[in-house]
Amino acid sequence: MPLIRPISELRNHPNEISELCHSEDQPVFITKKGKGDLVVMSQAHYERLQSVIELYQRLGEAEASDAAGEQGITHHEMIQRLKVSIT
Repeated sequence: MPLIRPISELRNHPNEISELCHSEDQPVFITKKGKGDLVVMSQAHYERLQSVIELYQRLGEAEASDAAGEQGITHHEMIQRLKVSIT
């Protein structure tokens, strides 16, 4: 269930909003005059969202390359590259 708070709560109790974002590990939707206005979230949550967006972008690029007929590398070759990069 989304966490919704009025903007006055953000103004008057910013530390409580911060604690809520961290403890619930989800964004808090801030309303202004009863309508959605802002979304506040922890930096950790934001960074995870950015990582997911980046992953989907890369997957989209890979699908586009595949659809264009571009050749990738084999599974075996990828495993070898990963082993080399780890050591």
